[in-house]
Amino acid sequence: MAPAGDRAGYWGPPTSTLDWCEENYVVSHYIAEFWNTVSNLIFILPPIYGAIQSYKDGLEKRYIAAYMGLMAVGLGSWCFHMTLKYEMQLLDELPMIYSCCVFVYCLYECFKYKNTVNYPLLFLLGSYSIGVTVVYLNWKQPVFHQVMYGTLVVVIVLRSVYIVMWVYPWLRGLGYTSLTVFLMGFFLWNVDNIFCERLRGLRNQLPPVVSAVTQFHAWWHILTGLGSYLHILFSLYSRTLYLKYRPRVKFLLGIWPVLLVESPKKQ
Repeated sequence: MAPAGDRAGYWGPPTSTLDWCEENYVVSHYIAEFWNTVSNLIFILPPIYGAIQSYKDGLEKRYIAAYMGLMAVGLGSWCFHMTLKYEMQLLDELPMIYSCCVFVYCLYECFKYKNTVNYPLLFLLGSYSIGVTVVYLNWKQPVFHQVMYGTLVVVIVLRSVYIVMWVYPWLRGLGYTSLTVFLMGFFLWNVDNIFCERLRGLRNQLPPVVSAVTQFHAWWHILTGLGSYLHILFSLYSRTLYLKYRPRVKFLLGIWPVLLVESPKKQ
């Protein structure tokens, strides 16, 4: 049966300030936006592995926090797209700000002595997170959140470009791949928003399995999840190189990249 328009479902009418292009409750009575929900697995499963591996390698806790922050975004986004409730929307959007602040801290502290703490930067990022939270709770404008999130992304990109241009040029492949994949996701996010009515009309003419490919917000999840994960690898690779570790990328099952780090004591 071809996708129809929005339907009533288990969680009731949406209360979120955003309702994306995927038709509601078409695939499952219990999941409002099925494809937008399950696509969050890329935010959840790989970071769990990354956090465990970082702990085993004895790496700094900030990188475990980065992986866990990415996982928190995935869990929040899963709850949001499953229910389309406002409270769950906050559980999705606010961790995007918090995790990006962790990414910024990790990247800007790459070239410091081990276990040092930059309290002024922590205060700045903490204040930014609190400020965005307070304003967004009182001014429920998604564009505000998107601008605040985009600002953090720009800060991360500028630092990444500096590292691959002037510090570790041989990391350009990893750095630029992370950025390119993320930008591809951002492009599809915009296509999904701008051409939603046309996409819905197209889905009505396609078999369900084929129409799933046109769920571009789900692709946004997949590509930005991968891009963010690769960014953590890039940041961690830069950090461990500075600390004289011996990092190397390994592909699980020949597909998924993970970073293995050998400390100087084991060399």
